Amino acid sequence: MLPDGSNNTEATVLLSVEQISKSYGARKAVDGVSFQVQRGQTVGLIGPNGAGKSTTVSMICGLLRPDGGSIVLDGETMAQGASGAKRKIGFVPQDLALYEDLSALENLKLFGALYGLKGAPLKQRCEQVLALVNLSDRATEHAASFSGGMKRRLNIAAALLHDPQLLILDEPTVGVDPQSRNAIFDTLEALQAQGRSLIYTSHYMEEVERLADHIVIIDHGKVLANETPAALYQRLPAQAALEVQLAHEPSAALLAGVQALDGVTAVEHAGATLNIGLSAGPHAAPVLAWLAAQGQSLQHFATARTSLENIFLNLTGRSLRD
Repeated sequence: MLPDGSNNTEATVLLSVEQISKSYGARKAVDGVSFQVQRGQTVGLIGPNGAGKSTTVSMICGLLRPDGGSIVLDGETMAQGASGAKRKIGFVPQDLALYEDLSALENLKLFGALYGLKGAPLKQRCEQVLALVNLSDRATEHAASFSGGMKRRLNIAAALLHDPQLLILDEPTVGVDPQSRNAIFDTLEALQAQGRSLIYTSHYMEEVERLADHIVIIDHGKVLANETPAALYQRLPAQAALEVQLAHEPSAALLAGVQALDGVTAVEHAGATLNIGLSAGPHAAPVLAWLAAQGQSLQHFATARTSLENIFLNLTGRSLRD
C-alpha cells in the first residue's frame, strides 16, 4: 500500500522490461528477458561472459532496438530515436567515455551541453557532481593525468549531470584498485541514500551483495533468477558453510558420519580440510562437537553464510566462458 492509502503498485515501478529479445543472425543474444526496477531500488544484473547483459543494458538505454518486447521507463516507452525516456537515464559504460586532453571540468561542461545544460545551472551541476565523486580538487587537471579509478568516477559524474531518474552502471570497477573501488562504492551508496534507482552489472559477486537489494541473473539470454538476495539464498540447500581443518586427512567412514549428521547438506574435503554445507548456522556447533567426540584434533574452523557466488555457479554452471 502506498502512503496515500492506495494499492497502485505501478506508481512504484520506474522501469518495466517485458519479454525483450535480440538476435544477431542465428544467435539469440537476449531471449525473453523481463524484470522491473522500483523507485529507489538497486538491481544487480549479473551473468557469465556472453550471457546477454550488455545487450540488455543497450536496449534499456535505447542504443539498440529490441526485436520484440517492450521497455517502459516512468510510463514512457523507450524508442531508439529521440525519446524523452532516454533523458531520464544516466549510463556509465564499461569502456571509458572521456576526452583525455580536456580537464575534468571541461569534460563535464561538454557533456552537460549535450544534455542542453548551460550557464549557471550547468556550473552548479558540475560543482555538485564533482563533489559527489570527490574530484572537486582535481577539476582543472586533464583527464589524461587521472588514475583509472579517477576516470571511472569522472564517468559517473558525467552520467549524473542531467539528474537522471535511473543510473545504469556497466562493470564500473573493472581495472581499478581497491581504494578506487571503495570510493566508487561510497558514491553509489550516497546515491542510494538520495533515493536514486540503479542498475549495476558486475562480475564481482561481493559488489552485488554489497549494493543490490534485488538481483537478476541471466545466462544464454534468459533470466534464471529475479529475486531479492534473501530469496536467492533459499535456492540452495546449504544456507551456511563450515570449514574445518583437521590434523589428518579424513577417512571415508568419518566423511560418511559427518554427512549423516542433522543439518548437514553436503561434505567435501581437500586434504585435511573439510568443507561442510549446513541448512542453518546453528548446526555448526553440534558438528564440531561430534568431530571432537570422534577424537579429531581441530586445527582451525570458520563459519560463513553461503555466498552469492555459490548461488551464481549453481545456476549458471562452473564451465569457463571465453
